[in-house]
Amino acid sequence: MISTVVWGTGNVGRAAIRAVEAHPKLELAAVLVHDPAKVGRDAGELAGLENGLGVAASDDIDAVLASGPGAVVYAATGDIRPDEALADITRAVRAGAVVVTPALYPLYDQRSAPPEFRDPVLAAVAEGGGSLFASGVDPGWGNDVLPLLISGLGTTVDAIRCQEIFDYSTYEQEESVRYLVGMGQPMDYEPLMLAPSVPTMVWGGQIRLMARALGVELDDIRETMERRPLTDTVSTRTMGEFAAGTQGAIRFEVQGIVAGEPRIVIEHITRIHASAAPDWPSPPDGDGAHRVIIEGRPRIEVTVTATDEGENRSAGGNATAVGRLVGAIDWLVDAEPGLYDALDVPLRPAVGRLGRK
Repeated sequence: MISTVVWGTGNVGRAAIRAVEAHPKLELAAVLVHDPAKVGRDAGELAGLENGLGVAASDDIDAVLASGPGAVVYAATGDIRPDEALADITRAVRAGAVVVTPALYPLYDQRSAPPEFRDPVLAAVAEGGGSLFASGVDPGWGNDVLPLLISGLGTTVDAIRCQEIFDYSTYEQEESVRYLVGMGQPMDYEPLMLAPSVPTMVWGGQIRLMARALGVELDDIRETMERRPLTDTVSTRTMGEFAAGTQGAIRFEVQGIVAGEPRIVIEHITRIHASAAPDWPSPPDGDGAHRVIIEGRPRIEVTVTATDEGENRSAGGNATAVGRLVGAIDWLVDAEPGLYDALDVPLRPAVGRLGRK
């Protein structure tokens, strides 16, 4: 059994605890928390399980890493604290652990990661003998292993389009939704995530990764952006009201240009309410989906929906990201120490987990 630590118990951490507990080759050794109110609480309770797991949450990072865990699922956010997340992750790698995380987008395609992200990880690998694999949903499997797999079913492939179409009203990260993405802000507000070059920073690695797998050279990576206001004030279950006239929907593309044409495209269509931008593409049932479209012969379209925690699509997406990461741990433990990406780490069947509670 591989002793595994889950670091963080928010939206991703809850799913990570459940995934580690369900994996036949992993043993939950510790749970690290930041909130003093969570210290001492049972991991099963924090994960929303009906039963306790006999592992009490701790805030003693030194003691947990000194115990020599085989793996760490780093589930704390990196969106608004990238420097701190990188320091935490390299600390765990330096302690000799295999680390999996969705936290740092630049490391999803580690070959193109800026030196300020890549070099500290490589130094930690060399010093401590640990490994790192960073991935998620979108960016993540929705625009790496899934479209690449589906592309292999085509006779000819003209273009690949990866879409995330989501209603963000089910999210429980109000600061990110309102300020990073700009929902509910005046239309002249400039959200950080939508600033020029930021979408390429987040999703450009996925474009480059797909191009590398497909054996094509990119001329350029380009961005398009469109924003729409709400026509009426709407109320959400988790984040309160969003006023009419404020930003209610965004649509952007990150385009990989091949021979002058956008051939590899990652598109996001995001709403705070189903009534926003009704003429834009919608998911099958209005809540959220990831879709891959292979334009070519034949034309192939695959739509994936996932639910968890009471039919919540946001939680379902988090759970699939966690499934990809936690499912990679035993492969990474057997591999040489290093910095890995989605083309290195196989997506494998759920061996030993069919029918497992």
